[in-house]
Amino acid sequence: MEVQMGVADLLKMTAKLIAHKIVQYNLGTKLTTILSTNSGKVKGLQRKIVYDEDTYYAFEGIPYAKPPLGELRFRAPQPPQPWEGVRDCTFLRSKPLQQHILLHVVEGSEDCLYLNVYAKKLKSEKPLPVIVYIYGGGFQIGEATRDVYGPDYFMKKDIVLVTFNYRVGALGFLSLRDRDLDVPGNAGLKDQVLALRWVHENISNFNGDPNNITLIGMSAGAASTQIMMTTEQTRGLFHKAILMSGSSLCAWANEPDHHWSHRFACQLGYSGSDNEKEVFRFLQRASAKEIACCNNILSQEEKRDYILFPFGPVVEPYVSDSCVISKPPLETLSTAWGNEIPVIIGGTSFEGLFSYQYVLRDTAHLLSDFESLIPLEVRDVSNAAQIKEHVRRLKLYSFEDATRGRMEFKECLQLLSYKHFWHGIHRTVQGRLAYAPRTPTYLYRFDFDSPTYNHYRILLCGRHERGVCHADDMFYMFYNIPSNKLDKSSPEYRTIENMIGMWTSFANHDNPNCAQIAPVRWESLESKAPLKCLNIGRKLQFIDMPNTEQLKLWDSFYEKLKLF
Repeated sequence: MEVQMGVADLLKMTAKLIAHKIVQYNLGTKLTTILSTNSGKVKGLQRKIVYDEDTYYAFEGIPYAKPPLGELRFRAPQPPQPWEGVRDCTFLRSKPLQQHILLHVVEGSEDCLYLNVYAKKLKSEKPLPVIVYIYGGGFQIGEATRDVYGPDYFMKKDIVLVTFNYRVGALGFLSLRDRDLDVPGNAGLKDQVLALRWVHENISNFNGDPNNITLIGMSAGAASTQIMMTTEQTRGLFHKAILMSGSSLCAWANEPDHHWSHRFACQLGYSGSDNEKEVFRFLQRASAKEIACCNNILSQEEKRDYILFPFGPVVEPYVSDSCVISKPPLETLSTAWGNEIPVIIGGTSFEGLFSYQYVLRDTAHLLSDFESLIPLEVRDVSNAAQIKEHVRRLKLYSFEDATRGRMEFKECLQLLSYKHFWHGIHRTVQGRLAYAPRTPTYLYRFDFDSPTYNHYRILLCGRHERGVCHADDMFYMFYNIPSNKLDKSSPEYRTIENMIGMWTSFANHDNPNCAQIAPVRWESLESKAPLKCLNIGRKLQFIDMPNTEQLKLWDSFYEKLKLF
């Protein structure tokens, strides 16, 4: 039953990419504007919104750091060099170096630390609220471009939107224990910190309010957002947050440091010992393209244990001036400065469709391997009898026949919804209720199942499949390559209006309730009450959180790793 993107679909997507770029780069008018930043003047231009004839101002490719080249490869970013004259910021710069998710060609550049500012108005009675978006991509891919994150929907509102690149893969997350090398890890997260500092210091020049900044992240961007809410490096740099389909407590964002560096270097041709100084010298000499190409160092055993990515956030082996993660995320929940700010958090109703191809390629093993579904951190503190009991209870809660030795394909994907996404989100909600009980936390569940506009599901699973996949909600926030202009009476367009209405209302007023969703009222969570969420489907409903019993089951696995 293998269903993969065929050659025709791939060619169609590539043709659309080319056409999209041509259209996008011709949307600008001749009207240009020059503004100042702390590093120098920048020139932007006025662009048309894809719907209607409205316009916005775009400043793209503004450097927020020095290019991380040469001695700065793998290391914390440094502030940008000031420039003379006016810098042309009317076009996008390169994405971070990475392998394309579909075409498998290497794209981008090491010189990638640029951001984009999109402003509805450059003058108004009072400065506009600011939204800063952190892209996802498993810390392995991602880009702040209009190809993926077109600002058109947000620019229908009085808002300033900022998107930025950060380093991914080994270039962003290589970690070495040797202090002399100054590569403790998390360079990509440190890029995010520097971008947020730039926004705080410069956004007033773009009519943005530096005292009203909302940080939004999806998937790895959501995990990043929670990390930004924890590190003291960012205290006061933003004032509310939206975490979409991710959390720093998700296993893929919270792996122990496997010390990938030696294995990675060997894949690139290194034949020396596991001496970090020698490994580092080798990696410093390697071409950036070779580093980006070498992204398949996981063993089959590791893949079957659901280790998704080799490079991501780590607890840094020593504390430096730029340190972002000094303790495991679990240990910082109670003291996180982000407990002081309002939060929206949630995910999609069938997150596990994200793993469709992953499970399809290894069904013979994965559909009968129940033990690997138990979180690795739980297995690490459990003996064989306890793991067996966890598996027994997982079957008991999940299947009518608890003695079965094999799952159905969709049953496995549903369990992976909890394992990879929903339980990490749920634990973050629990932490908020325990440690930020007086600060609003709003819970949502994105459940809009469009046959034509849930593009990530279509890409991963084929057009025959239904359900609301991980990252499907992104297409209701940003105009991008797969997007097309919708009839304004369609449920898809109404969902875009709902999402943008709620997210910008939250950015404006700390509260997502707005005219678009009335008369439905979305209430924040209460500490001792049942979990309730806004279900965002063909209609909006404020309901009891579905699958609460399953989430409690997953809580029970963590008896030895309690939050509080």
